[in-house]
Amino acid sequence: MKKRRQLGFVISALAVPLTLFVLVRVVPIFETLRLSLFKWDIISKNKPFIGLANFQELASDPLFLEALRNTTIIAFGVLALTIPLALGLAALIQHRFGSALSGFYETSLFIPHIVSLVPAAMAWKWVFDAQLGPLNAFLGIFGIPAQAWLFHPVWSIVCIIVLCSWQALGYAVLIFLIGLRNISTSLYEAARLDGATAWECFRYISVPQLRPVTLYVSVVTMIAAFNIYGQAFVLASDSQGAPGKLVRVLVLDMLENSFRNYRVGYAAAEAVVLLAIVLALTAGQFVFFRDKAARR
Repeated sequence: MKKRRQLGFVISALAVPLTLFVLVRVVPIFETLRLSLFKWDIISKNKPFIGLANFQELASDPLFLEALRNTTIIAFGVLALTIPLALGLAALIQHRFGSALSGFYETSLFIPHIVSLVPAAMAWKWVFDAQLGPLNAFLGIFGIPAQAWLFHPVWSIVCIIVLCSWQALGYAVLIFLIGLRNISTSLYEAARLDGATAWECFRYISVPQLRPVTLYVSVVTMIAAFNIYGQAFVLASDSQGAPGKLVRVLVLDMLENSFRNYRVGYAAAEAVVLLAIVLALTAGQFVFFRDKAARR
C-alpha cells in the first residue's frame, strides 16, 4: 500500500512537467514530420499531400545544398576547435592555478556563454570590420594588408566558427573541470611514483577518465553548432545590410522558406533532414566513444 502511494505521488508530481515536455517537444516533432509530406503554405487553403516530393526537391536545391554545406563545415569546425581548447584550458586551470584563482578563470571563461547573442555578434563584427576592426589594425603592425573578413566566402565561415567557439568554450571548460575534479587523486599519485610526467598523466589518466564527459560536451556542442542562426544572421550580413546572405545556414534557410516564401511544408522537410543528420552524428559519436572504451 505504501509503495502504491509513493508511486501515485511520483506520477502526480511528474504529470505536469511530462505533459508540458510532450506538448512542447514531442508533438512539434511529429507535426513537422507530417507537414513535410504536404505542399503546405500559409496563404493557400488547399494543402495537398505530396509524399516525399519535398525531400526530392531538396536533393537538387542549390540553396539548400549550400546551406547544408556551410552548416556542416561550421559545426565540425566549432567541434574541432572547442573540444581540444576547452580540455586544455580545464587541465591548465585544474593543475596550475590555485583554488582562489580558479573561480576567477572559470567565471571569466563562462561570461561569453551567457552574454546575449546579438551584442556579442555585433562586437565580433566590429573586430572583423575591414576598415575599423582591431584585427586588421593588429595584423597591419606586421605588414599584412587589411582583409574584408566578413565578405570573403571562406573567411566569413571562419569568423562564424570563431564566434561560436568563443561562446561555447566557457560551458565546455566548466564541464571538463567538473570531470577532472571527480578523477581520483590516487591515480595521479601512483603515476607520479612511477615517474610519469604531467603530460603522461594527462594523456593516460585524464583523457581516458574524461571519455563520458567528452562525449557529452561533444554532443551538446555539435547540436548547438548545427542549429546556429543568430551568428550568421548578424555577422554575415551583405553590403546592403541583408542579414545572413553571405553565409547561408540551414535554420536561416528554413525561416526564409517558411515566412518569406510561405513554403512551410518545404521548410519542414529541411527540419526533418536536419534532425536526421543530428541524430545520425550523435549516434556515431556514441559508437565512436564506446569503441574507444572497448579497445582499452
